[in-house]
Amino acid sequence: MKKVLKILGLGLAAIVVILIVTLVVINSSDIPSYEVETIAFEHKSSPEAIARGKKLSQMLCANCHMDMSTRKLTGKRMKDVPAEFGEIFSQNITQDETYGIGTWTDGELVYLLRTGIKRDGQYAPPYMAKLPHMADEDINAIIAFLRSDDRMVQAEQKADIPPKPSLLTKILCKVAFKPFPMPEETIPLPDTANTIELGKYLAHNLDCYSCHSADFKSNNYLDPPLSTGYFAGGNPTLDMEGRVKVTPNLTPDQETGIGSWSKEKFIQAVRFGQKEGEQALTYPMMPYIQLTEYEVGAIYDYLMTIPAINNKVERSIYN
Repeated sequence: MKKVLKILGLGLAAIVVILIVTLVVINSSDIPSYEVETIAFEHKSSPEAIARGKKLSQMLCANCHMDMSTRKLTGKRMKDVPAEFGEIFSQNITQDETYGIGTWTDGELVYLLRTGIKRDGQYAPPYMAKLPHMADEDINAIIAFLRSDDRMVQAEQKADIPPKPSLLTKILCKVAFKPFPMPEETIPLPDTANTIELGKYLAHNLDCYSCHSADFKSNNYLDPPLSTGYFAGGNPTLDMEGRVKVTPNLTPDQETGIGSWSKEKFIQAVRFGQKEGEQALTYPMMPYIQLTEYEVGAIYDYLMTIPAINNKVERSIYN
């Protein structure tokens, strides 16, 4: 019996040693890299495409990449990324050829936006939004804006500060978060006359579900409705001072969600951050003034079609 226990003890010790060594190796390594596929793409620019691209970029890129000291997309310390992911800095995505994306090809930008793989092969970690479901026309619009004369993207010689991803981030990037496949077929724009189709497109491609589902780590980015607690809230996001702001339930549950909300009330909250009888919404929920009433109404129409989940979330309010 003693011999058996000794063998078991040695076996357990060996497992612990292997686990420790594995964690040490992962922690000393970088984010994984992958083979880069060459994409033949040349964006088509027009005043309409640039305007559309700016609208999308203001909602998807500016919160992370806008540096208030330069008033450009030169990157900054992302204080709203949970500490468990590490010390994270967004990168310079202005047209600067040394520090920005001035020498990137359109194909390299498409590949990054679609798959999450940078041109050097390194994977962009989970805190950078990827756009596997966005319409080709909208991807083109974003790139047209990044190549435009708009001040937000004009070249700025500001060096990137390398992020310091945590052990957890490195583990997740090795076992859970992987690059997305490039779409094999053309992705069309939604039928804007079909508000439910349009609302679903916006709710997914503006990353609404990502914050309003249970947790970033359990989101299904390739099939958003399969995310744990899809739109039922409870995700402990952070504001710019590192304080927890738990996301609200946006399912049509009458008691704990927005099932009793009117469309007008939802539009006021999303477009202007106003909530009747309560303190205005605060970061990280930014007012989406770029969206029209029709677009926000379409998101509401879509949310009214998803399964209701009873999940009471107490609103996080700070003075």
